[in-house]
Amino acid sequence: MSRSLSFLLLLLAPLCASAAAVDKPYRTAGDCDGFPAVELTTADGLCVGLVAQGLGHARGVAVIDSDVFVVDMVAWESRKGRLLKLSNGGRHAPEVVLHDLNQPNAVVRGPGRTLYVGITGQVLQIDPYAADPARSARVIVDGLPTTGRHPVPALAVGADGALFVNVGSATDNCHPAGGRLPDPKAPCPETQENPPRGSVLRFPSRTTPWHAGDQPPYARGLRNSMAMALLPDGKLAVAVNSRDGINHADPKLSDAELPHDLLVVLQPGGDYGWPYCYDQRIPSPEYPGFDCASRLAPDMLLPAHAAPLGMLLYRGDRLPGLDGRLIVGYHGYRLTGHRIVAVNLDKDQRPAGTPNELVTGWEQRDGVHPQGSPVGLVEMADGSVLIAEDHSGVLLRLARKKGR
Repeated sequence: MSRSLSFLLLLLAPLCASAAAVDKPYRTAGDCDGFPAVELTTADGLCVGLVAQGLGHARGVAVIDSDVFVVDMVAWESRKGRLLKLSNGGRHAPEVVLHDLNQPNAVVRGPGRTLYVGITGQVLQIDPYAADPARSARVIVDGLPTTGRHPVPALAVGADGALFVNVGSATDNCHPAGGRLPDPKAPCPETQENPPRGSVLRFPSRTTPWHAGDQPPYARGLRNSMAMALLPDGKLAVAVNSRDGINHADPKLSDAELPHDLLVVLQPGGDYGWPYCYDQRIPSPEYPGFDCASRLAPDMLLPAHAAPLGMLLYRGDRLPGLDGRLIVGYHGYRLTGHRIVAVNLDKDQRPAGTPNELVTGWEQRDGVHPQGSPVGLVEMADGSVLIAEDHSGVLLRLARKKGR
């Protein structure tokens, strides 16, 4: 095993009773396409079923055939993260494929029957079907940032097999330690790092590992692109988590309403303005004289603090009215969050119109369900959509109601 993998003391093991989980966080009643139905408000013709619980701090989710893979971060700053496998569409008890992972956040299908797993500092490729999955692990990307507010990578795979990796910002809006404001006349230091914070990187497929600084940014000026989806034309759409506390820099601005989170179809080499600009190219209060007209505008403004952490392009026909639309999960705890929405794409594959709500009514209801916290989303071969929830450690399934 390589030196860069020496920290991975990974063994195949059964699911242990010490997994962090909320005991029975959802009350179920009735059936949702073969799974116990949970009491949530859904768009017409849809329902939500409970697939599995007790999955720890469940973040990303991926599918190979009928096997479901979920990464359990366990906790922030934990090096005890796990990769879990739930066979038969989640109907079988989870097994631990890998453990002792450093803050695993993302998992996507790689070439063949392999997986890419995004952990703090690295992206790994593993064969979950190997006799010893730990020995199959190899580093695909090394040297990703490990510090600051947003060290965990999000991942997507391009049509040509290239790997896209999010590099989140180290700070809220380039604020130095101690709550001071940045120097408005100087470049934000973290945007000068290699790789720059607040960027998306692209790594073509090859047999040797990449260092994160080997490639120029595919796009930059994006505070934290935690939700990614490949569009039919091969372009990458990202949903960006914007800053908090804008009122601290300018009390006349409302933290509840500004800035909006963003939905962007990336232009290669594009700069979208963070931390100097927000919303539709408005100068940030820390950088009042910045020329935001020189930066690219987002395609759509999402609600402020919705915190989109998962997104997919729906390609099936089982969920009525969703074919060819983006499905986006809002993780946020504020009123704009804890829901799942659908976004139309126009003839040019650009976001258009107003997002439609698919799953709502996810506020905390004692004895019924916790507040929704969707992260990973993935479409199954049967057209249903799996939803990993981190705060409650469950896997849910958005499906068509029986008879619809």
